Amino acid sequence: MTTALTTKATPIPQEILPLADVSMQVEVELDRRIMSVREILDLDIGSVIRMNRSAGENIDISIGGSLVGFGEIVIIEDTMGIRITDFNIEE
Repeated sequence: MTTALTTKATPIPQEILPLADVSMQVEVELDRRIMSVREILDLDIGSVIRMNRSAGENIDISIGGSLVGFGEIVIIEDTMGIRITDFNIEE
């Protein structure tokens, strides 16, 4: 599966321009599953773990452990991605 990022072409404000290239870890949790030790030991390269989530479902987006937004699971050809639907802006 490839990772791709599509962004809007909005100019970066001058105040934060020096930080524009700082890398940050973005996390999205697609699902969790409880498995027995036997099931885990049976896993091999190429094994598929079925999950209960599907395209169109809502998920949380975190950066540095803080909730920053919300999205929905999308499938484009053979790639799974996240479409951002809202930001968690606290004022």
